[in-house]
Amino acid sequence: MKGFLREILATLVLAVVIFLLLQTTIQSSVVVGSSMEPDLKDGQRLLINKVVYTFDEPQRGDVIVFNSPNNSQTDFIKRIIGLQGDTIEIKKGMVSVNGSKLYEPYIADPPSYTLQPYKVQENNYFVLGDNRNRSNDSHNGWTVPHQNIIGKAWLSIWPPSEWGLVSNYPLQEQLVSPIHKQAILLAKRTAWQ
Repeated sequence: MKGFLREILATLVLAVVIFLLLQTTIQSSVVVGSSMEPDLKDGQRLLINKVVYTFDEPQRGDVIVFNSPNNSQTDFIKRIIGLQGDTIEIKKGMVSVNGSKLYEPYIADPPSYTLQPYKVQENNYFVLGDNRNRSNDSHNGWTVPHQNIIGKAWLSIWPPSEWGLVSNYPLQEQLVSPIHKQAILLAKRTAWQ
C-alpha cells in the first residue's frame, strides 16, 4: 500500500512540474482581427514560444506576440521588420530596410501609405502586420520595446485546417534580388493597365 501511495504522489509531483514548466515556456494565444492576413486569420489559435528570446535575439521576419503599446492588457501579433539601429522607409508600395527593398510574399497587399526614413531606437523593434493596409503597427509612430515581447509565434493549433508552423521569413529571404525586381515591376505594370 505504501508503494502504491508513493507512486501516486510521484506521478502528481511530476504532473505539477511538467505543468509549471509548460506554463513558463509556452503560451496559447488567439489571433484577433485581420492584421496578419493572409497567413494568420481571426480566431486562429497559436502556441507562443516564450523562452526563445532568452537564448537568442529577435530577428527580422519573426512573428511575435507582445503587449499593446496602448493597453498592457491586450496582446498584439505582428512581424518584425526592423531591429534597433535599422532605418525603415515605405514608399510606392515597397518597404526598405537600410536602403534595401524587401520582397514580401506573405503580405495581403502592398502598403498604400508612405513612411519617411525612420531609425529604430535602441532596444526597440519596428513591426508591421502582414495585412499592411489594415493593421495598427509601427507605421503609426510606435515601436515595440524588447521588454514588451511575450514570445515568438511558433505553431498554429486551431482550426485543424491551419495546423502547422507559423511562417517566419529571415531577412535573407526577403531582400529583393534582380529576378524579384523584374517580377515586381511586371506586376506593377500589369496593375496599371
